[in-house]
Amino acid sequence: MVKHQPLQVYERQLCLSCITGIYGCRWKRYQRSHDDTTKWELLWSLILLFTFSLLLVWFYFWWEARNDYNEFNWFLYNRSGEWSDGTVPILATTAAGFTYIAFLMVLALCHIALGQQLNLHWLHKIGVTAALLTTIIGVISINQTWGHEWDVIPISLQATGPFLHIGALAAVTALSWIVARQVVHAEKTKFQVVVMLLYFSVLLGLYLVPLYINSPCIMDPNTLKPRPNVIGHQGAPMLAPENTLWSFQRALQMNATGLEADVAISVDGVPFLMHDHTLQRTTDVKKIFPDRQMDDASFFNWTDLQQLNAGQWFLKDDPFWTVNTLSPREKDLIANQSVCSLEQLLKLASYHNSTVVFRLRRPPLEHPRYHSWINDTLQAVQRSGVPQSLVMWTPDEHRAQVRQLAPALIQTSVDKLSPESLEKSGISRLLLRYNQASTQEIRNFTHSNISLTLYTVNEPWLYSVLWCSEVSSVSSEAPQILKKVPYPIWLMRLDEYYLMWISADIISFAVVIGIFIFQNYHIIR
Repeated sequence: MVKHQPLQVYERQLCLSCITGIYGCRWKRYQRSHDDTTKWELLWSLILLFTFSLLLVWFYFWWEARNDYNEFNWFLYNRSGEWSDGTVPILATTAAGFTYIAFLMVLALCHIALGQQLNLHWLHKIGVTAALLTTIIGVISINQTWGHEWDVIPISLQATGPFLHIGALAAVTALSWIVARQVVHAEKTKFQVVVMLLYFSVLLGLYLVPLYINSPCIMDPNTLKPRPNVIGHQGAPMLAPENTLWSFQRALQMNATGLEADVAISVDGVPFLMHDHTLQRTTDVKKIFPDRQMDDASFFNWTDLQQLNAGQWFLKDDPFWTVNTLSPREKDLIANQSVCSLEQLLKLASYHNSTVVFRLRRPPLEHPRYHSWINDTLQAVQRSGVPQSLVMWTPDEHRAQVRQLAPALIQTSVDKLSPESLEKSGISRLLLRYNQASTQEIRNFTHSNISLTLYTVNEPWLYSVLWCSEVSSVSSEAPQILKKVPYPIWLMRLDEYYLMWISADIISFAVVIGIFIFQNYHIIR
C-alpha cells in the first residue's frame, strides 16, 4: 500500500508579501530569498540612502527658506518678466519626492530587519534616479541664482538644532534593533566588527553633537534684552500693495515702530516709492501707457505717475495668498491705491512719530536728475516737515554734504563695516540682510552703540533667534505675524540644556545596550 504524504501548508504572510512586493515586485513566496544581497543591489541601496539624505537637506532648506519666498519669486520675475509663485511647484515636487524616497527607505529597512534579500524593482530605480537628478539640478540652480540663501540652514539650526538632535538620536537608537539583529545573525566576525564600529561611531558622534550646537536662545532668561523694534518693509505687503500709503498705514496698525521704502526719482525731481526698475509689475502702466511699460520708472514725471493705479495688481496676483482674508472695505481701499511719493510717506511717519528708512536709487546716467538726486531727496524731506531725527539716511554719496545741510538725520550704512570705521564716519546705524551678521557680530555692534537693523525677517523662529542675539530692530514684510511674538519661541538655561542633552544620551545608550543584550539572549535560546 502506498502512503501519501500530506501537502505542506504555508501560512499566509500578508505583511511580508506587501513589503517585498512593493519594493521589488516579489509578491510570491518562491520569489523571495534569504540569500545575501548582491553587490549591484547594495550599490542601489547606497544610491537610495544618498538620495534620501540629499532630499532631506533639500526639503529642510525649502522649509526654512519660507522666510524669503517673496525674495525668490522676485528673482524669478526679474528673469521671466511674469509674476508667479515659483515656490508652489518646488514645494509640491520636493514633498512628493521626499515622501516617495522615504517610503522606499522604510521598505529597505524592513527587508533588512526581516532578513530578506534587497532587490529594488527597475521602476523604482528609475524613480530614484529621477529624484536624485532633479534634486542635484535644483541644488545647482539655487547655488547659481540664490546662493546666499544657503545661509538659512546654519542660522535655522540655531533655533532647531537642539530638537533635531533629539529626533536624530531617537531615530538612530531605534535602528539599533535592526543593527543588533544583523550582528547577532552574522556568520562572519569581520562583518560583525565593521557593522558595530560604523553604528557606534555614528551613535558617539550624535552623543557629542551638542558640543557644536551654538544657539543664542540657550541663555539666562533674566539677561534677555528688550523686544526688537519691527520696521514695516514696504509697509505691510502681505496685507496691502507694497510701497503704497495704505500698506504703511496697515504696518502702523500692526504696531510697527518704523517704515522702510524703496525710492526712485521722477523726471521732474519728485522722489516716489517704487521697488522695481519698471512699473509693469505693481501698476497698470500696461493699460495707461502701453508704449512705455518697459521704460525705467524714473523716466516718468509725477503727473504721469499719479495717473497709475498701484493696487489692482495686488488683488489680481495675490502674491502672498492673503486676498481672501481681506474685508470688502479693505479690497476697495486697495483697488484705489496710487503711486506714493516720499513726501507723503514722511508726513504719515511724522504724524505717527515713526522712524523712516528708505533706499534711494540713483537715476540712470542720461536722466535729467542724475546729478541732483541727493538735493531733490533732501528737499522732499524738508518740505514734509518730518523731524530729521526720524529719518535714517542710507546713501553714501555726498554724505558729508548731507550732514551739513541736515545734521539731525540718522546716518545709516547699508555696507557692513567695523564698529570703528562706522564711528569714524559718524554713522550710528547699520542696515544689513539677516545673514550678514553673526550672533557675536550683532553683540559687538550693540556694545559699540551701533544700532543694527536686519532685513527681511518674517518668521517667528528667525525673529526669536535675532532677539536672543540682542539685535535692536528688524525690517519685516509680516509685522502682523511678528506682532504675535511677545517672547522668543523658546529659551533654555545652559544647565537645563546640559540636563536634557546628558539625559537623552544616557537613555539612548541604555536602550541600545538593552536591545543588543536582548537580541543576543534571544539567539542563544
